[in-house]
Amino acid sequence: MKVGIMGGTFDPLHIGHMMAAEAARETYGLQEVWFMPSHIPPHKHEAGVSGADRLAMVQEAIHNHEAFRTLDWEVVRGGVSYTYETIRRLQEAYPHFDLYFIIGADMVQYLPKWNEIEELVQRLTFIGVGRPGTSLDLDALPTYIAEKVLLADMPLVDISSTMLRERAATGKSIRYMVPEAVFDYVQRSRLYGIQPRSSD
Repeated sequence: MKVGIMGGTFDPLHIGHMMAAEAARETYGLQEVWFMPSHIPPHKHEAGVSGADRLAMVQEAIHNHEAFRTLDWEVVRGGVSYTYETIRRLQEAYPHFDLYFIIGADMVQYLPKWNEIEELVQRLTFIGVGRPGTSLDLDALPTYIAEKVLLADMPLVDISSTMLRERAATGKSIRYMVPEAVFDYVQRSRLYGIQPRSSD
């Protein structure tokens, strides 16, 4: 089975994440895409919202999609999340699955700096999903990495989790930039300073 892995903090998950997962699934015939919230990614010292809340937002967003699943391993394990450790565990649990790791196209150039990248490219294929203003030069990558990177296009949606947190912090709406189920969860849980709607 061809399975895409979509890792990230998802703080919060937004429509760009959903569109990237769908673009990768559709372009390369992935049977499932597993959303994997990280506890704390290596490039950040801490996550903003709790792992439990970020996992819940993902679950709320994807529960109606027939091919999307949630993988809670990194949140449950805690600590810093390294992709190569999780992929090792996945291959032990599902040795016959073909794994594809979905990332933003803007992250492709940083693959040579990933921990244990030599091992990762032997275990899986990367799918870089195009974002606004991103140009990709696979020739700039070492050959052993470039030949394990596929590209997928998606409509231009210039939304990031950082931008959404900044909007929320200044009292601006993030509605319609996140799935409606995520927006409802954010309100109910009073995340990012967003208050529940009044019931008048």
